Amino acid sequence: MNEEPHIGNLIKEELERQGRSITWLAKQLGFSRQNAYKIFNRPWIYTDLLLKISDLLDYDFFKCYSDWRNERKKD
Repeated sequence: MNEEPHIGNLIKEELERQGRSITWLAKQLGFSRQNAYKIFNRPWIYTDLLLKISDLLDYDFFKCYSDWRNERKKD
C-alpha cells in the first residue's frame, strides 16, 4: 500500500520545480524564513494554510490526498 503523502516534501518539491525561493514563500505567507522551512518538515498541514499555499503555487495539493485515497481503496 502507498504511504500517505508527506505534504511538506510535496510543497518543497513544487516550490523548487517552479524555481521559487523559500524567501518568496515566507514573504507571501507573512512568515519568517525559519517558520517557512518548518513547513517542509511537516507530514501534515492545516487545510487553510494548504489552501493558501495551493493558491500561491497554483498547484492542487489536495489532489495528492485524493489520489492517495483512491489508490488505497483499490488495495
